[in-house]
Amino acid sequence: MIDGNLNTTNVLLAVMAAVSVLQALVLLAAAVLGYRLYRQTMQTVRDIEEQQIAPLAERVQRLITRVDAILADVKDLTGRVTRGTERVNATAGRVRASVTSRVSQVAGFVHALRSVAVRFWNGDRRTPAPPTM
Repeated sequence: MIDGNLNTTNVLLAVMAAVSVLQALVLLAAAVLGYRLYRQTMQTVRDIEEQQIAPLAERVQRLITRVDAILADVKDLTGRVTRGTERVNATAGRVRASVTSRVSQVAGFVHALRSVAVRFWNGDRRTPAPPTM
Protein backbone atom coordinates (compact mmCIF):
# COMPACT_ATOMS: atom_id res chain seq x y z
CA MET A 1 0.00 0.00 0.00
CA ILE A 2 2.84 2.37 0.62
CA ASP A 3 4.17 1.66 -2.87
CA GLY A 4 0.89 2.77 -4.42
CA ASN A 5 0.87 6.01 -2.48
CA LEU A 6 4.46 6.82 -3.42
CA ASN A 7 3.78 6.17 -7.10
CA THR A 8 0.83 8.51 -7.01
CA THR A 9 2.87 11.13 -5.21
CA ASN A 10 5.72 10.75 -7.70
CA VAL A 11 3.32 11.13 -10.63
CA LEU A 12 1.79 14.23 -9.07
CA LEU A 13 5.25 15.71 -8.44
CA ALA A 14 6.28 14.97 -12.06
CA VAL A 15 3.11 16.67 -13.35
CA MET A 16 3.80 19.69 -11.12
CA ALA A 17 7.41 19.85 -12.35
CA ALA A 18 6.26 19.64 -15.99
CA VAL A 19 3.69 22.39 -15.40
CA SER A 20 6.37 24.55 -13.75
CA VAL A 21 8.69 24.04 -16.74
CA LEU A 22 5.79 24.86 -19.08
CA GLN A 23 5.03 27.99 -17.01
CA ALA A 24 8.67 29.07 -17.23
CA LEU A 25 8.67 28.52 -21.01
CA VAL A 26 5.43 30.54 -21.41
CA LEU A 27 6.86 33.30 -19.24
CA LEU A 28 10.08 33.30 -21.26
CA ALA A 29 8.08 33.42 -24.53
CA ALA A 30 5.99 36.30 -23.16
CA ALA A 31 9.17 38.19 -22.22
CA VAL A 32 10.66 37.63 -25.69
CA LEU A 33 7.43 38.75 -27.38
CA GLY A 34 7.23 41.77 -25.06
CA TYR A 35 10.80 42.76 -25.94
CA ARG A 36 10.11 42.37 -29.67
CA LEU A 37 6.96 44.43 -29.33
CA TYR A 38 8.92 47.10 -27.45
CA ARG A 39 11.64 47.20 -30.16
CA GLN A 40 9.05 47.40 -32.94
CA THR A 41 7.15 50.15 -31.12
CA MET A 42 10.32 52.18 -30.57
CA GLN A 43 11.29 51.78 -34.24
CA THR A 44 7.82 52.97 -35.27
CA VAL A 45 8.13 55.97 -32.95
CA ARG A 46 11.55 56.80 -34.45
CA ASP A 47 10.16 56.49 -37.98
CA ILE A 48 7.20 58.72 -37.19
CA GLU A 49 9.50 61.26 -35.58
CA GLU A 50 11.84 61.21 -38.58
CA GLN A 51 9.09 61.40 -41.19
CA GLN A 52 6.58 63.72 -39.56
CA ILE A 53 7.81 65.47 -36.43
CA ALA A 54 11.25 66.52 -37.70
CA PRO A 55 9.89 68.28 -40.84
CA LEU A 56 7.16 69.87 -38.77
CA ALA A 57 9.69 71.11 -36.22
CA GLU A 58 11.81 72.53 -39.06
CA ARG A 59 8.78 74.38 -40.48
CA VAL A 60 7.92 75.74 -37.05
CA GLN A 61 11.50 76.94 -36.62
CA ARG A 62 11.37 78.73 -40.00
CA LEU A 63 8.07 80.34 -39.02
CA ILE A 64 9.53 81.52 -35.72
CA THR A 65 12.46 83.04 -37.60
CA ARG A 66 10.09 84.87 -39.96
CA VAL A 67 7.97 86.11 -37.05
CA ASP A 68 11.10 87.41 -35.33
CA ALA A 69 12.07 89.30 -38.50
CA ILE A 70 8.56 90.74 -38.84
CA LEU A 71 8.58 91.82 -35.20
CA ALA A 72 11.91 93.57 -35.71
CA ASP A 73 10.46 95.40 -38.73
CA VAL A 74 7.38 96.38 -36.73
CA LYS A 75 9.54 97.70 -33.90
CA ASP A 76 11.57 99.76 -36.38
CA LEU A 77 8.45 101.17 -38.02
CA THR A 78 6.88 101.91 -34.64
CA GLY A 79 9.97 103.86 -33.66
CA ARG A 80 9.87 105.82 -36.90
CA VAL A 81 6.18 106.62 -36.47
CA THR A 82 6.77 107.71 -32.89
CA ARG A 83 9.60 110.02 -33.93
CA GLY A 84 7.48 111.42 -36.78
CA THR A 85 4.56 112.00 -34.43
CA GLU A 86 6.83 113.81 -31.98
CA ARG A 87 8.13 116.05 -34.78
CA VAL A 88 4.58 116.79 -35.95
CA ASN A 89 3.51 117.62 -32.39
CA ALA A 90 6.49 119.95 -31.95
CA THR A 91 5.79 121.66 -35.28
CA ALA A 92 2.10 122.01 -34.40
CA GLY A 93 3.09 123.67 -31.11
CA ARG A 94 5.38 126.11 -32.90
CA VAL A 95 2.70 126.88 -35.52
CA ARG A 96 0.10 127.39 -32.80
CA ALA A 97 2.37 129.78 -30.94
CA SER A 98 3.17 131.68 -34.13
CA VAL A 99 -0.48 131.89 -35.20
CA THR A 100 -1.57 132.90 -31.71
CA SER A 101 1.01 135.69 -31.70
CA ARG A 102 -0.06 136.94 -35.13
CA VAL A 103 -3.76 136.71 -34.30
CA SER A 104 -3.16 138.61 -31.07
CA GLN A 105 -1.35 141.33 -33.02
CA VAL A 106 -4.12 141.51 -35.64
CA ALA A 107 -6.81 141.48 -32.95
CA GLY A 108 -5.06 144.35 -31.16
CA PHE A 109 -4.78 146.25 -34.41
CA VAL A 110 -8.47 145.64 -35.26
CA HIS A 111 -9.50 146.71 -31.76
CA ALA A 112 -7.46 149.90 -32.10
CA LEU A 113 -8.97 150.62 -35.53
CA ARG A 114 -12.45 150.00 -34.16
CA SER A 115 -11.83 152.36 -31.28
CA VAL A 116 -10.55 155.04 -33.64
CA ALA A 117 -13.51 154.52 -35.99
CA VAL A 118 -16.03 154.70 -33.16
CA ARG A 119 -14.48 157.92 -31.89
CA PHE A 120 -14.32 159.34 -35.37
CA TRP A 121 -17.97 158.65 -36.22
CA ASN A 122 -19.43 159.37 -32.78
CA GLY A 123 -17.20 162.28 -32.07
CA ASP A 124 -14.91 162.43 -29.11
CA ARG A 125 -17.17 163.61 -26.28
CA ARG A 126 -14.69 163.12 -23.58
CA THR A 127 -12.91 166.07 -22.26
CA PRO A 128 -9.20 165.76 -22.29
CA ALA A 129 -7.64 165.10 -18.96
CA PRO A 130 -5.80 168.01 -17.44
CA PRO A 131 -2.06 167.70 -17.65
CA THR A 132 -0.45 166.48 -14.53
CA MET A 133 2.60 167.94 -13.07
